Amino acid sequence: MKIVILDGYTTNPGDLSWAGFEKIGELTVYDRTDNRNTAEIIARIGDAECALTNKTLIGREVINACPNLKYIGVLATGYNVVDVPAAAEKGITVTNIPSYGTEATAQHAFALLLETANRVGAFDRAVHEGRWQDSVDFTFQLDSALIELSGKTLGIFGFGRIGKTVGRIARAFGMNVIAYSRSESDEGKKIARYVTIDEFLAKADFISLNAALTPELVGFINKERIAKMKDGVILVNASRGPILNEKDVADALNQGKIAFAAIDVVSIEPIQADNPLLSAKNCIITPHVAWTPSDTRKRLISIAVENLEQFANGTPINIVRS
Repeated sequence: MKIVILDGYTTNPGDLSWAGFEKIGELTVYDRTDNRNTAEIIARIGDAECALTNKTLIGREVINACPNLKYIGVLATGYNVVDVPAAAEKGITVTNIPSYGTEATAQHAFALLLETANRVGAFDRAVHEGRWQDSVDFTFQLDSALIELSGKTLGIFGFGRIGKTVGRIARAFGMNVIAYSRSESDEGKKIARYVTIDEFLAKADFISLNAALTPELVGFINKERIAKMKDGVILVNASRGPILNEKDVADALNQGKIAFAAIDVVSIEPIQADNPLLSAKNCIITPHVAWTPSDTRKRLISIAVENLEQFANGTPINIVRS
């Protein structure tokens, strides 16, 4: 069995092992494959039966040009990089990694939230710039005051595995937790109070976006919904960048309607120089790293290997269907 990994570097820049795949078949790993070059994608898959991708696009043209392809493994939870209906037409099994990064993503989301509340990075920079040395007092403050989380309301948009984990962390800090979700569960009701979208927007002091990206959520956080939020709301996004209308969010930051935004994802990645969030006031940006702790990536690879093993044994798991 020939196995091709099209963009292995982000998952494994050299600190982990591909040995699990090597035990299954003949493995070729490319660090990166150019999404703008369909011919290159086709050539690299070639006559392989199995292709694995994180962000390299495997569309209908690629699928039609690779007749030996029987399996596509997505090295991520989101699978929008694969034309799943086209794969189904060809009898190709598509799998993903549904829950490898729950803890790491929730941890990063809360790290972003804490940075807006406690400004650790900003204080560190100020100290190294000499501002503490120059202070006449034993302490000094930044332009914005610190925020005590206890008693504040955190609204969690999207209340799946990650959202629930964020909610549990928030409750440990004494926060009130509300949630907006397409579905409700008994487990979720133990963590948060489910509310309508209007109540969610009106009552949350902090908003954490933890929803999967669906077509109806593209640009969901726009000027109309921002207008319904509390003045001075704090927005955290560790889910998917396109959920934000980035210009509307930047405008709200510059106008002070949103006090802070802390995000790990943007609409086009890597971030483009003209992204309005880059020049917006009080916007903290990390480069899509919530999923990258070594333990998390090791778990991802382990699940991906198991996915392929089970497929090879005729008992596929974590199947994505159109």
